[in-house]
Amino acid sequence: MTRATSAPSYAHLAALTDQTSIFEHAEYDVPRHAHGYCVDDAARALVLVTREPDTTPLMERLGEVYLSFLERALSEDGRMHNRMSEQRVFVDVPGVGDWWGRAVWAFGVVQAQSRSADHRARAARAFARAAGQRSADLRAMAFAAIGAAAVLQGEPENAQARSMLEDAASMIGAARCDSWTWPEASLRYANGILPEALLAAGAGLGRQDHIARGLELLRFLLSVESAGGHLSVTGTDGRAPGDDGPLFDQQPIEPAAIGEACARAFEVTADPAWLAGVESAWGWFAGRNDAGIAMFDASAGGGFDGLHRESRNENRGAESTIAALMTRQLARRFGVLD
Repeated sequence: MTRATSAPSYAHLAALTDQTSIFEHAEYDVPRHAHGYCVDDAARALVLVTREPDTTPLMERLGEVYLSFLERALSEDGRMHNRMSEQRVFVDVPGVGDWWGRAVWAFGVVQAQSRSADHRARAARAFARAAGQRSADLRAMAFAAIGAAAVLQGEPENAQARSMLEDAASMIGAARCDSWTWPEASLRYANGILPEALLAAGAGLGRQDHIARGLELLRFLLSVESAGGHLSVTGTDGRAPGDDGPLFDQQPIEPAAIGEACARAFEVTADPAWLAGVESAWGWFAGRNDAGIAMFDASAGGGFDGLHRESRNENRGAESTIAALMTRQLARRFGVLD
């Protein structure tokens, strides 16, 4: 392991982004304009560029594009549009699905961490509006909880952030499945966000029970999604009790979410053993996975869309690219980037 100091290439992220937002899909490395944009990806991209320690004019420009897009998608009552067509028209009704939760996450991170006073103020207003909503979906609430935790770190008495954390943690912690430790009948996608949200809530609210449950879920997730000394993550069809791996098509958001959860566990517990999970998450992108194939194009900073049994999806869309860059960012931060 080495402590790398250089930022990755953001050339592909920039190529996927125009003056409106980031295009959702790509054919190989060429943006598919006809598929339009989505809040899910703009929110993730905004978190990525806000957390990038090397401030550059490109990071500043991209941050403005993504924040403006999320502001445009935010309705008066705090719900969010998700999909915009190539013609710059939203094609859905506002809702509180995953995209809403990811937007709350992004608003919270920008409010707490942006170097721009203007961006912090705008994000605070947007967070206050969006965080007035609630979702019935576990993951949507978990994503929102991460944004609330970011706000609470800077404003410990922020009542709205505390309320969001309490509601999300209670919802996730109360969910139970009789057949195994996980709160759902099967693993689905971005599974690491559930233990991460509990850990963030436990730290922010001073609730050791949430921390204990979050660590329990994360240990379980790592035990189920590891094999042969590397991550062997859930495929697109999910993983139910008794399902044997390896499973495919593996999506980059799964190791990325595991990396985020392990980083959170280290921050909460100060136990360096959790950094092995961050290293494993980055290792999946570097080729330490079930197929032994690299899932990151280091020359341009692109992430490949899926891992198959003996090959990879050569398309480099927004979700996979952001997942790879965010995981590399974590590995660089904690000195486990090789």
